[in-house]
Amino acid sequence: MKSIRNPVLVAVAILGVGLLAGCGPKRKEISDRERKEAAHLASEAQFALSLKDYARTAGLLAKATELTPDAGPLWISLGSARMRQGKKEAAKTAYLGALKAYELELAEKPEGAESWLKKVYVLALLGRQDEARSFLEKTAKKFPETRNVRQFIDGKQFDRMLADPIFKDIAL
Repeated sequence: MKSIRNPVLVAVAILGVGLLAGCGPKRKEISDRERKEAAHLASEAQFALSLKDYARTAGLLAKATELTPDAGPLWISLGSARMRQGKKEAAKTAYLGALKAYELELAEKPEGAESWLKKVYVLALLGRQDEARSFLEKTAKKFPETRNVRQFIDGKQFDRMLADPIFKDIAL
């Protein structure tokens, strides 16, 4: 067997194999079954919400977010249900879950303006309006011609959203 003569090449090869093997933080693969189960739980939660059974709604959504931690809308719904129960700290935890989900989405596909606007919304829910405004400005610079972004900026939807009584009820 021949020996490898270039130690730098060996080090680069080992580093490359380590990176490909996932030495960094790994994102859990979510199966189709888990996604279907989470969708079923979300549907049940929607029914419980229609009955204003916020405790049941929150319990079902908590299970759904365990199955699909990358589902930002489920985290937001969970936070909203918890706010309606008067559980601010638990709602904050849920909204932080949504923020993490949307940041992962942004990292995977930074070219989508919708992901950027979702992050703005969650930052506002968390009570971080200045940070949300700043991120909205970055979004507008990155996507100056995108219709949804233009409507959000030109229509002053951010300020209207903050003033909306329903938003106020679920925001921290």
